[in-house]
Amino acid sequence: KAAPGAKIMLDACQSVPHMGVDVQKLNVDFIAASGHKMCGPTGIGFLWGKESVLNSLPPYKGGGEMIDEVYMDHSTYAPAPARFEAGTPAIAQAIGLGAAIDYLNKIGIERIHDYEVELADYLRRRLEDVKGVTVLGPPVGTERAALCAFVTEAVHPSDLGTFLDVEGVAIRAGHHCCQPLHRALGYSHSARASLYFYNTKEDVDDFIAVLEDTLKFFGSLGSDAIE
Repeated sequence: KAAPGAKIMLDACQSVPHMGVDVQKLNVDFIAASGHKMCGPTGIGFLWGKESVLNSLPPYKGGGEMIDEVYMDHSTYAPAPARFEAGTPAIAQAIGLGAAIDYLNKIGIERIHDYEVELADYLRRRLEDVKGVTVLGPPVGTERAALCAFVTEAVHPSDLGTFLDVEGVAIRAGHHCCQPLHRALGYSHSARASLYFYNTKEDVDDFIAVLEDTLKFFGSLGSDAIE
């Protein structure tokens, strides 16, 4: 109500690869997603927008294929999406992204979502049993995305990530693009284990085993090591 003319853009990079997204039901003006988060190449993504809104926007750069008519004193532009695709596009990346989308659709996005819900619950329950680990976010039994952010008493997240990497386990450490949330929770950083449809419960078990061994190692160093 404060800004009835405002346009709404949804960052769907973290949802499109994991669940069905219905642009008609959402009724937002724009949706953006990233290729590399959905098994595609880096350097490409997509922007979906309502046709009427896209055609009301001016081009942001000039080049081949985005022009309708050119005059000495003005130009008109092609309808969307061509008006926003000046010059030579990222052809190889677009082909790769298209193949990735076909691959995900062949598996079935709802099937992926259901499997990830199962994996997420398993990861959350396994982490709950690790001594010295505090899992951030919803409690056990609450449906969540297939990831868990957590902190430990024994080691800083960045150091934990380095040690796990040596053992062949990849996690992310940092503030995960949500510093205000970390401040609200009272932490500067956290570690995050993320899963996708290609992961298994055995992968989770391997992660937990390496995590427990790493925490035991740091715990054996004494409180000075934590600093």
